[in-house]
Amino acid sequence: MAGGADPPDGPPDGTPDGTPEGLPGRDEDQDRPVVFDESFIRAARLQELSAHERMGDDTPAVRRRPGAEANDPGPVPDLDAAYEYAYDLHHRHHWRSSRRRSRGRRRRAGAARHAIGSRVGALILVLLVATVFAVAIHLGSRYPYQPPPDARAAPLRVTLVALAPTGPVSGGRPADLFARSPAAQYRPGAAGITLPPVRRTAHFTEGQVMAALDTAKAFLVRSALDPDTVTGGSTRPVRLLVDPDQFTQFDRSVESPSADGRHATSGWLIRFDPARVALADPGIRVRGTLQAAEASADVLEVTADHTYTYALRPAGPDAGPDAARDRASLFTVRREVRFHFDRDDLRMRRAELVTSHVQAGPVDCAADLSGALRPLLAGERPTSTTPPTADPFAGTPAAATPLCATLPTGAAPPQPQGRGATEP
Repeated sequence: MAGGADPPDGPPDGTPDGTPEGLPGRDEDQDRPVVFDESFIRAARLQELSAHERMGDDTPAVRRRPGAEANDPGPVPDLDAAYEYAYDLHHRHHWRSSRRRSRGRRRRAGAARHAIGSRVGALILVLLVATVFAVAIHLGSRYPYQPPPDARAAPLRVTLVALAPTGPVSGGRPADLFARSPAAQYRPGAAGITLPPVRRTAHFTEGQVMAALDTAKAFLVRSALDPDTVTGGSTRPVRLLVDPDQFTQFDRSVESPSADGRHATSGWLIRFDPARVALADPGIRVRGTLQAAEASADVLEVTADHTYTYALRPAGPDAGPDAARDRASLFTVRREVRFHFDRDDLRMRRAELVTSHVQAGPVDCAADLSGALRPLLAGERPTSTTPPTADPFAGTPAAATPLCATLPTGAAPPQPQGRGATEP
């Protein structure tokens, strides 16, 4: 191989020895071009076979050149391996270059496809938004928005029926009276209000149904079984379980009751006139049923139908222990209450009272049941068993007309015979 030569115009500009500026210490031979002249080619000891010659499986990649033995300085170790190594390096370099070019083409193609896909996606999104907007305008023009109905609780509707006995009221000891009456098998207090099997409905879970039944039972216990409420005590425990939309109606019914079908105290709770009667036995007997069903997809309805039996005695300073022992009498209330619960009521544990039907006796047929109840006690007789006259031209509300019915003989305990009997 011949050495390098300077260009015809001399060394390149830069340092005096021809080294380019900025590259100090660089060897001059490293910057000169490599020239393969004829003498170098003739001196080569190896010759690469042609493509046709290399087609054989066992054919070496190179062969010795003819006449190279004279100038052969010695054996060449593993020439085929050296050539194949160089050949592999060349092909590996070519493969890597091709792979980089292919990768670049794929990257450019992917970027182009991404750009096209982004444009198509944006166009589809615009069309979709326009379609939805057009449908909304169409529906709005054909079906204009209607505000939801007022969700306020409706007023409670109350029906009161007085039950008048046909003779004097039986009296005696509370235990004896209960034993001789249909309430003999009734359970006292809250234990007498049993819950039905709880099952989910189409739109309410089992837990929500259970919450409605629990709230209804709590209302019944506080409004008809609590001795303090029954004898004229505070009504706040009952009020806390009422829907706030019915507070005004509840307060007026308690403070200023009226037999107008809307504002009767007995529609909300059972209360006796504390100046006239007292409980002879705090264990109020009760039996009945609770049922839960859907009134709508948003309202759960619970119907409570129970019969309560109270042992009463005269109130006052002259009513001593003997009055409780020998002068007690039973008073029965049949009460059917229908509750509604929306999801807010279920969450807040409160109830909306829809209807309340009350039958109570023994009372006088002309008795006013809208306020505190005034039952007939042991030995007393009704002054009238005929309902009062109702004038259709009077202009009073139809719901204010008193209702009266006869208390069946079997609904009251029979008069005891012999010692301990109460004289009429």
